Amino acid sequence: MRGFTPQDVLTILAALRWTLVLVALSLALGAPFALLLALARTARAGASRWIATGFLQIVQGVPVLGLIMFFYFGLPVLTGVQVSALASVTVAFALYTAAFLGEIWRGAIQAIPAAQWEAGACLGLTGWEQFRHVIGPQAFRLALPATVGFLVQLVKNTSLASIVGFVELARAGQIASAATFQPLAAYACVAAVYFAICFPLTLWSRSLEDRLNGAR
Repeated sequence: MRGFTPQDVLTILAALRWTLVLVALSLALGAPFALLLALARTARAGASRWIATGFLQIVQGVPVLGLIMFFYFGLPVLTGVQVSALASVTVAFALYTAAFLGEIWRGAIQAIPAAQWEAGACLGLTGWEQFRHVIGPQAFRLALPATVGFLVQLVKNTSLASIVGFVELARAGQIASAATFQPLAAYACVAAVYFAICFPLTLWSRSLEDRLNGAR
């Protein structure tokens, strides 16, 4: 049996890149979908609101772990196509990101007074131009603190990807713990890395909230 060495720390730090890759992919794929959901939820057409609401009810009603298990274990059974761990956790976290960011952004859009839309219409702007030039910039300021706060939750929830063997921070900690039989040192190292990422983001979110007065 060997001890917990600096090499184990370096291995855990190397796995950090996959945590960051997973966060980046989740945002890149989930954020555009979140914007569509927010616009659909605030649209006048009833059909788009119902479809978006139904999607949100399903995704928000299922734990992220359930989504990961479905795409990694359930989808191959239903389709006969084996899905890689990276693809399955990326799709699961992209849907999770879209559902929760979509609601954050919907709230910000609806917080803008209706008179702002009417003013844009009086200027001859189309619906998209009203959103792009009038509503969107104001909603962005309102939503930014909560969006950064959600990013903290996303970083921490990526640890669930370890359940299907995806080697990110938490999984690297499990491997180091099994190899050294020193779980305290291994998981303390993992926790320290998560803290080093999430604590500055939390401070930034609070700073944005104070500066933009977004949540008050």
